[in-house]
Amino acid sequence: MSAPFPLHREALAEIAADASAVFAVLDDHRRLSAHMEKPSLMMAGATMTTELDSLRGQAVGSVIRLKGRILGMSLQVEEVVIHHEPPVRKTWETRGQPRLLVIGRYQMGFELSPAATGTRLRVWIDYSLPSGLAGRWLGKRLGQVYADWCVTRMVRDAVKFFNKG
Repeated sequence: MSAPFPLHREALAEIAADASAVFAVLDDHRRLSAHMEKPSLMMAGATMTTELDSLRGQAVGSVIRLKGRILGMSLQVEEVVIHHEPPVRKTWETRGQPRLLVIGRYQMGFELSPAATGTRLRVWIDYSLPSGLAGRWLGKRLGQVYADWCVTRMVRDAVKFFNKG
């Protein structure tokens, strides 16, 4: 039996801010997923909207929904927060079977640790390929590229947030 999330990608950066400040910024899931809400080449010009429950993605059990359309197809994923440990880590994973093109079910999150210049940020995703023949074919070719883009954008957006002043 294979692992539920056999594929892994991550991105790292040092941010000149304390862990509490970095966690507060990243704990805002709308800000964290902002790269999905803007048209881009990686999203084939499409966008996804983020819907949060009353806990706003900031507590264990909180539900986050992403919805959109790409190339005429409906995309949808529901995530649930499974770890929320300010100011150290947050983890969320898909619930049910996501309707995505190049990745299937996943678990992702971020971890913060002390660094020489402030805080070390690690954003990661463990994922599986989509189900179905076409999804697996696309996932084998584009899943890693998409996963790298996603974690890199989250890290880059966090660095940019703290460097704007």
